[in-house]
Amino acid sequence: MARFWWRLKKKVLKRWARNAFFPSWRIQLLRWCGYQIGQDVYIADELIIAEELEDRNNLTLGDRVSIAPRVTLVLSSHPNDSRIRPVAPVARAPIVIEADAWLGAGVVVLPGVRIGRGAIIGANSVVTKDVPPLNVVAGQPARTIRVLPTPPGWT
Repeated sequence: MARFWWRLKKKVLKRWARNAFFPSWRIQLLRWCGYQIGQDVYIADELIIAEELEDRNNLTLGDRVSIAPRVTLVLSSHPNDSRIRPVAPVARAPIVIEADAWLGAGVVVLPGVRIGRGAIIGANSVVTKDVPPLNVVAGQPARTIRVLPTPPGWT
């Protein structure tokens, strides 16, 4: 019964967070869902987090991460009750977005991806594999198009 209440609570909180009027409310609602979210994080409207509702601690956002509108974070993906389920790949893994990363509008991040510190993901990109720190990636699938110089004071 506790599992049911956790899933219901998480579903409601995620729905409220998606279009919360103030970004700070969005952050707090998502923290109540069990996600690890650092300080000074910005999450724009319509963030979609696709996952199994019973999962916990499967999303980590570092300090000063910036997420533009309509980003989708896919923590779990499978064909539901389709007859292909026994042979289709089921993906279910955490996503880690390190400090100072920036995800552009419409980005899709697939399960098991780690986005490095200071990385930039171009709008409408599909991130299928890990992104090294300070890399600018774009495309479908996302590929490195530039490596940023190390900012002053970066340790």
